[in-house]
Amino acid sequence: MLKFEFWSIFEAVANVLILFVLLRIFLFKPLNKIRDDRTRTIQDNLDSAEKAKEEAEELRQQYENSISDAKAKANQIIMKAHEDAENERTAIIRKSQEEAEKIVADADKTIENERKRVLRQAQSEIADLAIEAASKIIGENVDDEKNRRLVDKFLSEEEGKK
Repeated sequence: MLKFEFWSIFEAVANVLILFVLLRIFLFKPLNKIRDDRTRTIQDNLDSAEKAKEEAEELRQQYENSISDAKAKANQIIMKAHEDAENERTAIIRKSQEEAEKIVADADKTIENERKRVLRQAQSEIADLAIEAASKIIGENVDDEKNRRLVDKFLSEEEGKK
């Protein structure tokens, strides 16, 4: 059946040891090197992916900041435009009111001047009629200058009473 001979066992052990050394040198070392290289490559990829993720996050944050700054500037521009428009509207309204007040004042002045002119003309006509009526009643020609002064004085006093 089985025979155990020292040299057979020694050869078997020596073959196993030689096979182990040869496998270690020619198989395990290259496999370990490939495994280490692959592990290093994967770790490098993970590190670069993490770095890219951080850069992307930083860029996203910068983008969001840029957008918020742009929105703030746009809001400032809109608010300034509203303020400018409101100021312009106020200025136009004020100017229009001033012009309207000036037109009304000029119209009042013109009306007053026209009223005074009509009143003077009416007084003159009334005075002429009164003097003519008095001349016809008395039957003689009276001094026009003196009578005109009397009538003008009378009309001025009557105007002052109103």
